[in-house]
Amino acid sequence: MIIKIDEYSDLPIYMQIRNQIVMGISSGELKGGEQLPTVRALALEIGINTMTVSKTYQLLKSEGYIMTDRKNGARVRPDISKSGEISEGNKSELKRIVSEARLSGVSKEQLKELIDEFY
Repeated sequence: MIIKIDEYSDLPIYMQIRNQIVMGISSGELKGGEQLPTVRALALEIGINTMTVSKTYQLLKSEGYIMTDRKNGARVRPDISKSGEISEGNKSELKRIVSEARLSGVSKEQLKELIDEFY
C-alpha cells in the first residue's frame, strides 16, 4: 500500500496516514494479520518524522485497527470489532460532508450514489 501525503492539506499528516490505512483495511488492500512497515521505514518512505508515524500507529491501536508489539511490530488486527455503529466524530464529519454537498447543489440521489460507490 502506498501512502500519499498532501502537504497543503489542513488535515494533520498523522490523520492523513491514519485515514489511508483505515481505507486500506476497509477495501481489503490490507488484510487481517498483515505486517505494516516499521515506524522508521514508513517515516523514511514518506519523508516525515518518526514521531508522526508513531502517533499514527498509537491512534490506530487505540481505535482497534492494528495491534503492536516489540517483537512483531505493527499488524492489522485480524478481528476488528464490528459494533454496527458510527462514532460521534464520524457522524459529525458526515454531517459536514452532507452540508457541503447540499450547498454545492449535489442532490440527495447523487450523494447516495457516491455512498454506494464508496461502500
